[in-house]
Amino acid sequence: MKKHELLKIMDDALLEKLFGYCYPRTRDSYEAQELCSDIVYALMKAAHSDGEIQNIDPFVWRTARNVYADFCSRRRQYSERFYEGDADEVWQSLADTREEDADGELLAAVYRQISFLTRTYRKIMILFYLDGLSTAEIAVRLGISETAVRQRLFSARKKVRSEVEEMNETGTKPMVLDQLEYAFWGEGDPEWGDPRNVCTRQFSRHIVWLCRKKPMSAAEIAAELNVPTVYVEEELDILASGENGQYGLLRKMNQGKYGINFILFDQKTIHEAQTIYEEQIPNICRVLLDFITGNKDAYLSFPYLNRQANLNLILWQQLWIMAGAFENQVETILNDQYFAGTGRTDRPYSVYAYVKNIAGTYCGRGLDGIEAENICGYSRVEAANLYCSFIRRHFQCGWNLAMDPQLQLALRAIHGIRSLSLTEREKEYAAKAVECGYLYRDGDMLYTKILVNEWKDRNRVFEISRKLRKGYFDQEANDTARKVAELIRRKVPSHLMKEWVYANRLASLTVFEKVAEELIRKGVLTAPEGGIGAEGCWMSVDGGQAQDSV
Repeated sequence: MKKHELLKIMDDALLEKLFGYCYPRTRDSYEAQELCSDIVYALMKAAHSDGEIQNIDPFVWRTARNVYADFCSRRRQYSERFYEGDADEVWQSLADTREEDADGELLAAVYRQISFLTRTYRKIMILFYLDGLSTAEIAVRLGISETAVRQRLFSARKKVRSEVEEMNETGTKPMVLDQLEYAFWGEGDPEWGDPRNVCTRQFSRHIVWLCRKKPMSAAEIAAELNVPTVYVEEELDILASGENGQYGLLRKMNQGKYGINFILFDQKTIHEAQTIYEEQIPNICRVLLDFITGNKDAYLSFPYLNRQANLNLILWQQLWIMAGAFENQVETILNDQYFAGTGRTDRPYSVYAYVKNIAGTYCGRGLDGIEAENICGYSRVEAANLYCSFIRRHFQCGWNLAMDPQLQLALRAIHGIRSLSLTEREKEYAAKAVECGYLYRDGDMLYTKILVNEWKDRNRVFEISRKLRKGYFDQEANDTARKVAELIRRKVPSHLMKEWVYANRLASLTVFEKVAEELIRKGVLTAPEGGIGAEGCWMSVDGGQAQDSV
């Protein structure tokens, strides 16, 4: 292949592998990023040169090794200047050896093992051996007794010596991180702080996974992953703090250990949990079909502001409540009968997740809402859209309605607007709004297609469907609650038992999708072509009339 084709393989997967190569070979994440950038730069230079490459993978890793060799040379020159006059002393004191022919290699091993010490011991070693402070000076600086300093120095030196000797006998194993992906879900206000945003690298995910099995210390994680403790401590601080410093994916436990701070199911557990709910899909759909038939007129008589509102759009809007009614009844039983004394976690935002099967499909559904004030003549506006494999998402939480001309046209067209009154630019927006299902044409008029109701009716719009939560699934819900409660007690750590409701959420994730699929198959629902349309999207508006300009 031509060298310029290197650009085609420069994706996130390769960058992750390159960073995994750099991480165990550097002092901290910043240095690893610097080395990784040097390797990428070298590959980019090669891509802009003439010539051909016979085998792409060997070329990439040969380039990485060459860049690393240059990096080591520069770092060694700096270290020799920085530790001039002290290197032999450090080596002799820590490694207890006089073999001059192996001093460079052994000294490197000593430094590496220092990096595997926990923060407390590592700091004392650096202050004593590298900064040249006395034990008395260290005691003053750290606010501990001189005896404590001497004890920690002794313990640290003993640990370094033994591990250097063991390393010389067995060699070092590389850090190998298998591909690990989480399917995350969240409830509440993500702007308060979303801990998922600090768990994007494989290293982070593997630390979380280790702490899921049992609480672990930085040293234990470092030994498990063969990564210097300093890297692990840095990552633990980030994962425990989260995005806002209040809610992280890990929590500090006793004895300096860290435990998982959210519900995380492995592939076997998520399959077992979701099977419990999926066994009830035929019963759920049977009840829903009867309910829809019995309440068809009531749904159609709701006072939507649209010029016309067909049953298909109404049922897609209501499906979130209808399909969730069974889960809601199960949750009520779990709360009253199985976890009455446990309580629930109270925070503005919570996440839960399962391990994705990389070769499998991603199951799930979602409902996102946005709000705006004083826009298009309305004092308040709420908009919502749901999504699944049959419906694509129009917008997500945090979306700025004031910057969305298509949605603004939908607000203006509630009572209809003439297409001839639009500017050329507005006509382009209108065409896109028709294409995505926000508007429809009737002659030279444009009307809002997505469902719209008055602000005072925004809670009443689901009043009919909420009846399903009481008495429609008694036997089925009791059977499901019993099985889910048993699974939660087996699989959820005791310190996370207040998060039981999110374990139930994971178990019920596929219900919406399965119910929608069955109702489509029976002809009750029609999915939009290509997944994008008015289905599953609606608005509530308060005050005023739509204006005639965006």
